[in-house]
Amino acid sequence: MAIAATRGRVAVMGSLNMDLVARAPRLPRPGETLAGHAFAQVAGGKGGNQAVAAARLGAQVAMIGCVGADANGAQLRAGLETEGIDCAALETSDSTSTGVALIIVDDGSQNAIVIVAGSNGEVTPASITRHEAALAAADVVVCQLETPPETVKAALATARRMGKTVILNPAPAVGPLPSDWFQLIDYLIPNELEATTLTGLPASTPDEAAVAAAALRQAGARNVLVTLGAQGVHVALENGESAYYAAPKVNAVDTTAAGDTFIGGFAAQLAAGAPVDAAIRFAQRAAALSVTREGAQPSIPYQAEMTG
Repeated sequence: MAIAATRGRVAVMGSLNMDLVARAPRLPRPGETLAGHAFAQVAGGKGGNQAVAAARLGAQVAMIGCVGADANGAQLRAGLETEGIDCAALETSDSTSTGVALIIVDDGSQNAIVIVAGSNGEVTPASITRHEAALAAADVVVCQLETPPETVKAALATARRMGKTVILNPAPAVGPLPSDWFQLIDYLIPNELEATTLTGLPASTPDEAAVAAAALRQAGARNVLVTLGAQGVHVALENGESAYYAAPKVNAVDTTAAGDTFIGGFAAQLAAGAPVDAAIRFAQRAAALSVTREGAQPSIPYQAEMTG
């Protein structure tokens, strides 16, 4: 499969967390204590994960966000810089600790996650204004929902005003999106649970995802990609086309950052000028490779691994 060779520019506005990951035989029931068999502390957060994915998969990346003035924040910043990510727009809070995510991964590779926002909650619309240069330099702008909603809207609106390609990963989704957001979004990319939350419709199979994607297109999003994990991706495009992409078959070990890998790879390919079809297939291959490895950012592949 051909991979776009040009290095496009991606700006990611979003969260950075330190992930505290425990592995256990299964996910605990309410009130239950389980014995785990492994623990790791790794860099995460949807914004950070997607920035790292885009950088490893070929893009020049700028990160807009906030960490705390603590060891976790210093480690997260250093990790991004090691990946070649521009951190000029990554601020440091003196009043709030760096965000954390508590993650349990079971032996079937499914996970449950609790996030404490911390410094991610201090990314404000004023932050977007201060760092408009990072958005102006980008070809593609990526946002999620782990920072305050008013900040996400400011980033979407600024990117739209600048004529950028805008991607929103509506995660975590807690209800329908505000109606005036849809006109700001070029690619809305929910997973099956998020698509259900946004539409009230089931989306756990490709046929159901097709209906949910069509509903989100009708709401105003230009293009909708509903990711279904091992079942693939259903796409509804602004030209009226609808398509299903089966996922590559792999032996999954940990699905923690698969969705973020998909979005980062997709953004990197779009920024480099790849057609949507090729960008989707590339992103699927990257996500499939990521689930064969443990951890969030440690599992994200590099572009050199995608040439086979």
